[in-house]
Amino acid sequence: MQNEKFEKKDDQQKIYGQLTKTTLIGLVLMTMLLASLFGAVFGLMSAGAVNIFSLKIGQKIGQYFPKVDLHKINPEVSRQQVIVEDSAVIDVVENVSPAVVNIVISKNIPNAANSFNDPWGFFDPFSSEPFGGSNGDTQTDQGTQKRTIGGGSGFFITSDGYILTNRHVLEDQQADYTVVTNDGKEYVAKVLARDPVRDVAVIKIEGNNFPVATLGDSDVLKIGQTVVAIGNSLGEFSNSVSRGIVSGLKRNLSAGSGFGDSERLTDIIQTDAAINPGNSGGPLLDINGNVIGINVAVAQGAQNVGFALPVNQAKRIIDQVKNGTKISVPYLGVRYVMIDQAVQEETQLPFNYGVLVLRGTKMTDLAVIPGSPADKAGIVENDIILEIDGQKIDQKNQLGDMILKYNAGDVVTLKVWHKGETKDIQVKLEERKQ
Repeated sequence: MQNEKFEKKDDQQKIYGQLTKTTLIGLVLMTMLLASLFGAVFGLMSAGAVNIFSLKIGQKIGQYFPKVDLHKINPEVSRQQVIVEDSAVIDVVENVSPAVVNIVISKNIPNAANSFNDPWGFFDPFSSEPFGGSNGDTQTDQGTQKRTIGGGSGFFITSDGYILTNRHVLEDQQADYTVVTNDGKEYVAKVLARDPVRDVAVIKIEGNNFPVATLGDSDVLKIGQTVVAIGNSLGEFSNSVSRGIVSGLKRNLSAGSGFGDSERLTDIIQTDAAINPGNSGGPLLDINGNVIGINVAVAQGAQNVGFALPVNQAKRIIDQVKNGTKISVPYLGVRYVMIDQAVQEETQLPFNYGVLVLRGTKMTDLAVIPGSPADKAGIVENDIILEIDGQKIDQKNQLGDMILKYNAGDVVTLKVWHKGETKDIQVKLEERKQ
């Protein structure tokens, strides 16, 4: 019996020992788990407290110490920033300047004449000396002086000497024109074409391997983008460079003077890049060095308001000259009034867009020119021309500008409202007589 008791006591001790060991292991595991959990929580709380404390300390210190400008500590930072910003413009100037030329205008002037009348000098000073000058004067046997009467700019569009410029730079058909290239060489220029509508012209000098400016696409311009103008400022400072932005697009204005001469410019580019007398005909470039405009005018009495013809307006005449074809401008042959909301309400017309074919105030101001394409197509007074080839005619797309996108001989479809009915009419455009 006693042995049996000892055996039972040993079994109880073994069971107790196993239970104690299991309990201890459980307690250890539980302690480790709780330690990890509370350690993470307090760690996060302490990190947050340190961050908040650091933030408050930083704010407090910032009240007593001014903000440090790293550019002032290291001027090299500022210098490098300027280099990065300007390097693209510098590249444009270096690459395109060799293709820009000066155009010198000279003429035999009677000795009695003491001034030269430049009718454009007040708004768009096409010449550097709108009232005459003494530079380059030479005495001739006929009692006249060969005088430099003006200057402008241009740029090569082909390597064999074709140069694009403004028509008004070449307005005087009795004058002589000399091209001075970037390296100072002089060439006698021959006028090949003057566009009677757009203010562009093409001249040519003899030679080869001239640097050429690349033509861009003026239809993709955005207001605010950087542009660079290069030209013969004041007819004296050749290859002058100015930098600005595109300030506006599709501007319409009349360039004129106190002498009564005027010219309607449509869909032109406005820029704050400095355009000065003598810049006329020079290129307006985008940041990639592509020609996107031809400098044409400055606003009288204003600052940083210059204008350039979109280069796409000149591409037609460039192609015609390169192909050796005659420069021709298409026309329709109608006199008209633009229709808008106000005109519609005043005249009770059925449309608020298009043009109303209407005669002028004089007896000779006929609504439709006899024998014109419009006359041959049957268009008459009081017709309303609504569309050309499916495109509405409105303030943004005016009839005259739309016609100029075609060539003489092209057939266009006009949507016309005639006596209460709308119909399509086929019209073959013809060349406008000079």
